[in-house]
Amino acid sequence: MIRLFVPDDLSLDVALVLKPEQARYLTSVMRLGLGDEVALFNGRDGAWLATLSLITKKACQLTVERQLAVQTEGPDLDLIVALVKRGPLETIIEKAVELGCRRIRLITTRRTNAGHVNLERLQAIATEAAEQCERLDVPQVVAPQPLESLLSGWDTRQLMFCDEAGDAQPVLSALAGQGSGPWAVLIGPEGGFAPEERARLRALGQVVPVTLGPRILRADTAAISALSLWQAALGDWCDAKG
Repeated sequence: MIRLFVPDDLSLDVALVLKPEQARYLTSVMRLGLGDEVALFNGRDGAWLATLSLITKKACQLTVERQLAVQTEGPDLDLIVALVKRGPLETIIEKAVELGCRRIRLITTRRTNAGHVNLERLQAIATEAAEQCERLDVPQVVAPQPLESLLSGWDTRQLMFCDEAGDAQPVLSALAGQGSGPWAVLIGPEGGFAPEERARLRALGQVVPVTLGPRILRADTAAISALSLWQAALGDWCDAKG
């Protein structure tokens, strides 16, 4: 069944007029007609079944009929990733959604070599990924900020720092015995972190330095690997409850 994210409140018998691009997708791309069913979610009210109740040249209306699932949340996990080129960054956004991140926070570092990002496009990629992987929420993609600014305002969240230039432990060893409360996974730029950035990160009280193995990984591969290992150790791929 086709799934759509909508910003509207969802409840029994609510009638929704879709955005033009969503209407075109349902009627022109997917060839749905009157009475066909669509699953809707908004990140607040769970998943709901709706049917196409009106189709015109200018509008497409859905009527909500029943709830399919109550709202749930995955682990409180952020991905913090240094800006990289557009293709790998878009892959990172898509896979971070599939791997259960609640937020994706972009940063700049001393060795960041990517420039402007289209935040609206990245958020659209996150929305499409959530629709396809049957999440009930859409992670927020947060606008880039300098690493130092991020660390200056750091809270009590644990930080898994992928540090490939030091003496860090393998991920599963480093995470053994850790709690599964709020976490973030930090992936650096293609050139790695500068020495002063590594020192700043290592001095943070909540940091857990880890290595992803003996090979040098591209940023997109590193992000996917790190998130998968965290999920296996502490997330919703295991029975750990914190």
